[in-house]
Order: sequence, then C-alpha cells, then structure tokens
Amino acid sequence: MSVRIGRFMRRFLCTLGIALTALAVVSLAGGADAAKKKPKPPPFSRPEIVLQWINDYRHDPTPERLPEAFKAMREGGQFKEVEQAGIYVGFIAGVIGSNPDTAEKLITEMFPMPPPDQVVVVKAIAYSGLAEWKELLGKFVERMPARKVIIERYLYGKLPVLRDLPLDSPIGVDANWGFYFATGSSEPIQRLVRTLAWSREKNNMEKLTIGSMVKWTLAQNASKDHDLLSYLKTSLPHQPDNVSAPLAEVIEGAETFELAQIRKDALASIEELRTKGSEASRNISWWGQAGQTVFALGCVAAGVMGQVYMGVPCVVGGALSNVALKYLTPAE
Repeated sequence: MSVRIGRFMRRFLCTLGIALTALAVVSLAGGADAAKKKPKPPPFSRPEIVLQWINDYRHDPTPERLPEAFKAMREGGQFKEVEQAGIYVGFIAGVIGSNPDTAEKLITEMFPMPPPDQVVVVKAIAYSGLAEWKELLGKFVERMPARKVIIERYLYGKLPVLRDLPLDSPIGVDANWGFYFATGSSEPIQRLVRTLAWSREKNNMEKLTIGSMVKWTLAQNASKDHDLLSYLKTSLPHQPDNVSAPLAEVIEGAETFELAQIRKDALASIEELRTKGSEASRNISWWGQAGQTVFALGCVAAGVMGQVYMGVPCVVGGALSNVALKYLTPAE
C-alpha cells in the first residue's frame, strides 16, 4: 500500500510541477503580450505632444514624465510670458500636489533651469495645494536665489495661492484649468463655474469676457469629457440663478455639440458692450489677452495644436497669433 501511495504522490507532484511550469510560461507570455500592447510613449519632441499628454494625463497619470515634459515646455518657449503660461503652471501644480511622496524628487529633476523659468516652479509649488507646500518651497530657496523676492512673498502670504487666485484675469482661469487637467478634481471646476455669472455682465468688459471665456471652454471640454459633463449636471441644481442659467446652456451645448452658438453669443455680447459702453470698455487690448486664454484652452481640449479647431486657428505655445487675434477681435 505504501508503495502505491508513493507512486501516486510522485505522479501527482510531477503533474503539479508541469502545471505550474505551464502556468508560469503562460504568465510570462501574457506579460510579454501586455508589454507589447502598451507602446512606449513618444518623446516630447513637439509642443503638440506635450499638450496631448496634458489633455490625457488625468485618465492615465504618468507623473514620472513631468521633469521631461517640463524641459520640453521650457525649451519650447512656453514660459517666456508667465502670464500666458497659466495652463502649464496649473498643470505642474496639480501633478506635484497629487504626488506628495515624490513631489520633491520631481521638482529636483526639473533643474537646472535659467532664473526666468524658475518663476513657474515657484508658482507651481505654491499652487499645488500640498499641506506642507511652504516647507517644500523652502527646500529650493538656495537653488533659486534670483527668485528670493517672489518666494518670500508666497511664504509670507503676500501673494495668493490657487484657491485664492482672482479669476478676473486670464492666468487665473488658465491655472485652474491646468490643475483640472492634472487631477480631474472638481475644485477648480467649482471656481470656474462661479464665473459663469459674468457671462451676462452688462457693465464690465473684463468680467463679461472672462465669463464668456469660461462658458465656452466648459462647453468645449465637457463635450469631450464625460466626467466633467456629469459633474456639471450634478452641480446644476445647487447653483444660484445667475449661474444656473448659463450653466444649463453649457450643458446643453456640450450634449448637443452646438458649440458654435456659445461662441457666437459671447462675441455678440462683448461687441455690444464694447460699442455701447464707456471708452474703457471699448479698449480691446484686454480682450486680446483673454482671447489668448480661451482659444489656447480650446486647442488643449482638442489635443491638436497648430490645426484649425472648431473654425478657430490654434497656435503652438498657448498664445494666439496675430492672425487668430484679428479673426476673433470684434470688428471696428
């Protein structure tokens, strides 16, 4: 009997060994297939690749690529005008803020960089929302001696962080959008939604332009982002009347893809106020700034810079070309 049991056990163990070997081979093959299915991401050799990465990031976060992307942004001249780099500042802030354990490492790997570009890093840390962002910023003071003044102003509360950043300026809108692209968080969207009340402004050109810009960009992005559209729908019943009406139009435009009408109505309102308002309201220089924001964001949403998007010329770099500005500015 013991001989039979011994033979049975040997056969069982042999069979089990074969099965485990086969399973290991299958697992390795499956891993190899998975590796083949996920191609290596393209290098950030062109600005549109960076923007596509930004647009897709919240669905497939790859924070380890931030230093490489930062270098590409810097070399592509995206930080020449910090006021027009809000989308990048907000995005970098969002990546840093959502990766507290590796934030210091990510920032360290962005160096070296020239002093002008260090402003972006300072702002991104301050906007990150990290509980200990001041301590993190303090660790890089010695590496950015030329930025001592702005660092101290953030550390001593003399400059606003993202949640307190005024939205009556293009960089305020851009930075909140950038943070959303990095995190998918509803907080920056909440702040942007509140400015929809300005889309019906009758006396202030700047607020009207910002409100119209936010309305258009919310509709554009929500038409391609199911999560964003769902959030807007959920928040609608909780908004005051001066916000709920334009927000309902945003949702309708996003669901029906009737986006051109939102842009048309915005331009008509701005033209009316510019024509009938005060001389200050008729000054279109500020509209040029805001135009850079709204249509740069439209390009980010499309993920295709340098091509015509919804009939609007898009330009690599997050700023509007003279041709596009001429196209968008209300006629004299």
